[in-house]
Amino acid sequence: MFEEVMSLFTDELDLIIKSSDSHLKKADLGIRLCNDMLTKLQLSVEKEDFEDVLSEIDFFKNLKPFPMSYLIYFSEIRSCELNIPKAGVKHKIHFLEKEIKKVNKFFAQNNDFVHYMEQNHNYLDHQFFTRNYRDNFPFTPTINYYQYPEFSTSHDMLWAKVQALYRFIHYIRESLQKLQPDNTSLYSEKKHKLLLWSGSKTALVELIYALYVSGNINHGAIDLQTISTSFEDIFNVKLDNIYKTYSEIKARKGNRTKYLNQLIVQLEQKMHRDDEA
Repeated sequence: MFEEVMSLFTDELDLIIKSSDSHLKKADLGIRLCNDMLTKLQLSVEKEDFEDVLSEIDFFKNLKPFPMSYLIYFSEIRSCELNIPKAGVKHKIHFLEKEIKKVNKFFAQNNDFVHYMEQNHNYLDHQFFTRNYRDNFPFTPTINYYQYPEFSTSHDMLWAKVQALYRFIHYIRESLQKLQPDNTSLYSEKKHKLLLWSGSKTALVELIYALYVSGNINHGAIDLQTISTSFEDIFNVKLDNIYKTYSEIKARKGNRTKYLNQLIVQLEQKMHRDDEA
Protein backbone atom coordinates (compact mmCIF):
# COMPACT_ATOMS: atom_id res chain seq x y z
CA MET A 1 0.00 0.00 0.00
CA PHE A 2 2.81 2.43 0.88
CA GLU A 3 5.87 0.73 -0.59
CA GLU A 4 6.22 2.77 -3.77
CA VAL A 5 5.71 6.18 -2.20
CA MET A 6 8.08 5.33 0.67
CA SER A 7 10.73 4.15 -1.77
CA LEU A 8 10.55 7.43 -3.69
CA PHE A 9 10.69 9.39 -0.45
CA THR A 10 13.78 7.49 0.71
CA ASP A 11 15.56 8.15 -2.59
CA GLU A 12 14.82 11.89 -2.45
CA LEU A 13 15.79 12.06 1.21
CA ASP A 14 19.09 10.34 0.44
CA LEU A 15 19.86 12.93 -2.25
CA ILE A 16 19.28 15.78 0.20
CA ILE A 17 21.46 14.22 2.91
CA LYS A 18 24.30 13.45 0.45
CA SER A 19 24.23 16.90 -1.16
CA SER A 20 26.95 19.47 -0.52
CA ASP A 21 24.39 22.11 0.48
CA SER A 22 24.60 23.89 3.81
CA HIS A 23 22.84 22.45 6.85
CA LEU A 24 20.22 25.19 6.59
CA LYS A 25 19.55 24.50 2.92
CA LYS A 26 19.28 20.76 3.57
CA ALA A 27 16.90 21.44 6.45
CA ASP A 28 14.62 23.61 4.30
CA LEU A 29 14.53 21.00 1.52
CA GLY A 30 14.07 18.18 4.01
CA ILE A 31 11.19 19.87 5.82
CA ARG A 32 9.37 20.41 2.53
CA LEU A 33 9.95 16.81 1.44
CA CYS A 34 8.81 15.35 4.78
CA ASN A 35 5.70 17.50 4.93
CA ASP A 36 4.74 16.40 1.42
CA MET A 37 5.33 12.77 2.35
CA LEU A 38 3.24 12.98 5.52
CA THR A 39 0.42 14.61 3.60
CA LYS A 40 0.46 11.76 1.09
CA LEU A 41 0.36 9.20 3.89
CA GLN A 42 -2.43 11.07 5.63
CA LEU A 43 -4.58 11.21 2.51
CA SER A 44 -3.95 7.54 1.83
CA VAL A 45 -5.02 6.57 5.36
CA GLU A 46 -8.13 8.75 5.12
CA LYS A 47 -9.03 7.08 1.84
CA GLU A 48 -8.41 3.42 2.68
CA ASP A 49 -7.73 3.21 6.44
CA PHE A 50 -6.37 -0.11 7.78
CA GLU A 51 -7.45 -3.70 7.39
CA ASP A 52 -6.93 -4.55 11.05
CA VAL A 53 -5.34 -3.39 14.30
CA LEU A 54 -1.97 -4.99 13.51
CA SER A 55 -1.63 -3.06 10.27
CA GLU A 56 -2.58 0.14 12.10
CA ILE A 57 0.08 -0.50 14.75
CA ASP A 58 2.68 -1.26 12.09
CA PHE A 59 1.90 1.99 10.29
CA PHE A 60 2.07 4.25 13.35
CA LYS A 61 5.00 2.41 14.94
CA ASN A 62 7.22 1.74 11.94
CA LEU A 63 6.12 3.66 8.87
CA LYS A 64 4.81 7.12 9.76
CA PRO A 65 7.60 7.81 12.31
CA PHE A 66 10.22 7.52 9.57
CA PRO A 67 9.30 10.72 7.65
CA MET A 68 8.02 12.27 10.88
CA SER A 69 11.38 11.76 12.58
CA TYR A 70 13.20 13.41 9.69
CA LEU A 71 10.75 16.32 9.77
CA ILE A 72 11.55 16.84 13.45
CA TYR A 73 15.27 16.33 12.82
CA PHE A 74 15.39 18.90 10.02
CA SER A 75 13.23 21.30 12.06
CA GLU A 76 15.63 21.07 15.00
CA ILE A 77 18.62 21.65 12.72
CA ARG A 78 16.93 24.64 11.09
CA SER A 79 16.16 26.14 14.50
CA CYS A 80 19.72 25.52 15.63
CA GLU A 81 21.29 27.03 12.51
CA LEU A 82 19.12 30.13 12.74
CA ASN A 83 19.61 30.72 16.47
CA ILE A 84 23.26 29.84 17.03
CA PRO A 85 25.35 32.96 17.75
CA LYS A 86 26.89 34.39 14.61
CA ALA A 87 30.23 35.26 16.18
CA GLY A 88 32.42 33.99 19.00
CA VAL A 89 33.49 30.37 19.28
CA LYS A 90 32.80 30.29 23.03
CA HIS A 91 29.27 31.61 22.52
CA LYS A 92 28.61 29.00 19.85
CA ILE A 93 29.95 26.19 22.03
CA HIS A 94 27.82 27.36 24.95
CA PHE A 95 24.73 27.37 22.73
CA LEU A 96 25.38 23.84 21.46
CA GLU A 97 26.06 22.55 24.96
CA LYS A 98 22.68 23.93 26.02
CA GLU A 99 21.13 22.02 23.12
CA ILE A 100 22.73 18.81 24.43
CA LYS A 101 21.25 19.49 27.86
CA LYS A 102 17.80 19.86 26.28
CA VAL A 103 18.22 16.53 24.50
CA ASN A 104 19.34 14.81 27.69
CA LYS A 105 16.39 16.29 29.57
CA PHE A 106 14.00 14.95 26.92
CA PHE A 107 15.41 11.44 27.17
CA ALA A 108 15.33 11.56 30.98
CA GLN A 109 11.67 12.63 30.94
CA ASN A 110 10.74 9.85 28.55
CA ASN A 111 13.05 7.17 29.90
CA ASP A 112 10.35 4.52 30.40
CA PHE A 113 9.02 4.83 26.86
CA VAL A 114 12.52 4.87 25.34
CA HIS A 115 13.36 1.72 27.31
CA TYR A 116 10.13 0.07 26.12
CA MET A 117 11.00 0.77 22.48
CA GLU A 118 14.69 -0.11 22.76
CA GLN A 119 13.82 -3.47 24.29
CA ASN A 120 11.49 -4.16 21.34
CA HIS A 121 8.50 -4.68 23.62
CA ASN A 122 5.03 -4.78 22.10
CA TYR A 123 2.61 -5.41 24.99
CA LEU A 124 1.50 -1.74 25.03
CA ASP A 125 1.52 -1.22 21.28
CA HIS A 126 -2.27 -1.26 21.06
CA GLN A 127 -2.31 1.72 23.45
CA PHE A 128 0.68 3.56 22.04
CA PHE A 129 0.12 3.07 18.32
CA THR A 130 -3.62 2.93 17.63
CA ARG A 131 -5.87 5.94 17.45
CA ASN A 132 -8.37 4.52 19.95
CA TYR A 133 -6.05 5.42 22.82
CA ARG A 134 -4.62 8.72 21.63
CA ASP A 135 -6.23 10.69 24.48
CA ASN A 136 -4.78 8.44 27.19
CA PHE A 137 -1.14 9.46 26.96
CA PRO A 138 -1.06 12.77 25.12
CA PHE A 139 2.28 13.96 23.86
CA THR A 140 2.35 17.66 23.09
CA PRO A 141 5.65 18.75 21.53
CA THR A 142 6.97 22.24 22.08
CA ILE A 143 6.88 22.68 18.31
CA ASN A 144 3.80 21.66 16.37
CA TYR A 145 5.74 19.83 13.67
CA TYR A 146 2.81 18.08 12.01
CA GLN A 147 -0.26 16.82 13.81
CA TYR A 148 -3.78 15.93 12.81
CA PRO A 149 -5.95 14.10 15.36
CA GLU A 150 -7.19 11.43 12.95
CA PHE A 151 -3.66 10.82 11.75
CA SER A 152 -1.99 10.50 15.14
CA THR A 153 -1.76 8.13 18.07
CA SER A 154 -0.67 8.94 21.60
CA HIS A 155 2.96 7.98 21.00
CA ASP A 156 3.80 7.92 17.29
CA MET A 157 5.17 11.46 17.38
CA LEU A 158 7.03 10.78 20.60
CA TRP A 159 8.69 7.76 18.97
CA ALA A 160 9.52 9.88 15.94
CA LYS A 161 11.08 12.52 18.17
CA VAL A 162 13.21 9.91 19.95
CA GLN A 163 14.61 8.81 16.59
CA ALA A 164 15.03 12.42 15.45
CA LEU A 165 17.03 13.38 18.51
CA TYR A 166 19.37 10.43 18.05
CA ARG A 167 20.24 12.02 14.70
CA PHE A 168 20.29 15.53 16.14
CA ILE A 169 22.85 14.49 18.77
CA HIS A 170 25.19 13.46 15.96
CA TYR A 171 24.69 16.84 14.26
CA ILE A 172 25.52 18.67 17.51
CA ARG A 173 28.64 16.57 18.10
CA GLU A 174 29.86 17.22 14.57
CA SER A 175 29.25 20.95 15.03
CA LEU A 176 31.17 20.95 18.32
CA GLN A 177 34.01 19.00 16.76
CA LYS A 178 34.39 21.63 14.05
CA LEU A 179 34.55 24.32 16.74
CA GLN A 180 36.87 22.29 18.97
CA PRO A 181 39.05 20.21 16.65
CA ASP A 182 41.69 19.73 19.35
CA ASN A 183 39.32 18.71 22.14
CA THR A 184 40.60 15.18 22.63
CA SER A 185 38.58 14.69 25.82
CA LEU A 186 35.36 14.81 23.78
CA TYR A 187 36.55 13.47 20.46
CA SER A 188 39.51 11.22 21.09
CA GLU A 189 40.13 8.70 18.36
CA LYS A 190 39.51 5.19 19.60
CA LYS A 191 41.62 3.09 17.30
CA HIS A 192 41.28 -0.61 17.83
CA LYS A 193 44.85 -1.64 17.13
CA LEU A 194 44.10 -5.35 17.07
CA LEU A 195 41.29 -5.09 14.52
CA LEU A 196 42.38 -4.68 10.92
CA TRP A 197 40.02 -5.22 8.00
CA SER A 198 41.76 -7.77 5.81
CA GLY A 199 38.95 -8.31 3.30
CA SER A 200 38.20 -6.14 0.32
CA LYS A 201 36.81 -2.66 0.84
CA THR A 202 33.94 -3.54 -1.47
CA ALA A 203 32.97 -6.38 0.84
CA LEU A 204 32.97 -4.02 3.81
CA VAL A 205 30.75 -1.54 1.97
CA GLU A 206 28.36 -4.38 1.18
CA LEU A 207 28.18 -5.21 4.88
CA ILE A 208 27.73 -1.57 5.88
CA TYR A 209 24.83 -1.08 3.46
CA ALA A 210 23.17 -4.28 4.69
CA LEU A 211 23.31 -3.06 8.30
CA TYR A 212 22.09 0.39 7.26
CA VAL A 213 18.99 -0.83 5.43
CA SER A 214 18.20 -3.31 8.22
CA GLY A 215 17.56 -0.42 10.59
CA ASN A 216 19.14 -2.41 13.42
CA ILE A 217 21.56 0.32 14.49
CA ASN A 218 20.06 3.05 16.68
CA HIS A 219 16.61 1.86 15.57
CA GLY A 220 17.44 3.11 12.07
CA ALA A 221 18.04 6.62 13.42
CA ILE A 222 21.51 6.89 11.97
CA ASP A 223 22.81 7.91 8.58
CA LEU A 224 24.95 5.82 6.28
CA GLN A 225 28.03 8.01 6.59
CA THR A 226 28.07 7.68 10.38
CA ILE A 227 28.02 3.90 10.17
CA SER A 228 30.77 3.99 7.56
CA THR A 229 32.94 6.29 9.70
CA SER A 230 32.47 4.00 12.70
CA PHE A 231 33.60 0.98 10.70
CA GLU A 232 36.64 2.90 9.47
CA ASP A 233 37.56 3.58 13.09
CA ILE A 234 36.93 0.04 14.34
CA PHE A 235 38.80 -1.71 11.54
CA ASN A 236 41.54 0.90 10.90
CA VAL A 237 40.61 1.19 7.25
CA LYS A 238 39.93 4.16 5.01
CA LEU A 239 36.94 3.74 2.72
CA ASP A 240 36.78 5.86 -0.37
CA ASN A 241 33.51 6.88 -2.02
CA ILE A 242 31.07 4.32 -0.54
CA TYR A 243 28.24 5.59 -2.75
CA LYS A 244 30.30 4.89 -5.88
CA THR A 245 31.23 1.46 -4.53
CA TYR A 246 27.56 0.73 -3.84
CA SER A 247 26.70 1.67 -7.44
CA GLU A 248 29.33 -0.79 -8.64
CA ILE A 249 27.86 -3.50 -6.40
CA LYS A 250 24.40 -2.85 -7.83
CA ALA A 251 25.80 -3.11 -11.34
CA ARG A 252 27.10 -6.64 -10.79
CA LYS A 253 25.75 -9.37 -13.00
CA GLY A 254 24.14 -12.32 -11.24
CA ASN A 255 25.02 -12.53 -7.56
CA ARG A 256 25.10 -8.92 -6.38
CA THR A 257 25.43 -9.66 -2.64
CA LYS A 258 28.22 -12.18 -2.99
CA TYR A 259 30.01 -11.24 0.24
CA LEU A 260 26.86 -11.51 2.36
CA ASN A 261 26.01 -14.80 0.67
CA GLN A 262 29.54 -16.00 1.34
CA LEU A 263 29.11 -15.20 5.04
CA ILE A 264 25.91 -17.25 5.15
CA VAL A 265 27.60 -20.24 3.50
CA GLN A 266 30.62 -20.08 5.81
CA LEU A 267 28.45 -19.85 8.93
CA GLU A 268 26.29 -22.75 7.80
CA GLN A 269 29.41 -24.82 7.16
CA LYS A 270 30.71 -23.96 10.63
CA MET A 271 27.41 -25.10 12.17
CA HIS A 272 27.51 -28.36 10.24
CA ARG A 273 31.07 -29.04 11.41
CA ASP A 274 30.03 -28.34 14.99
CA ASP A 275 27.07 -30.71 14.68
CA GLU A 276 29.28 -33.47 13.29
CA ALA A 277 31.84 -32.98 16.06
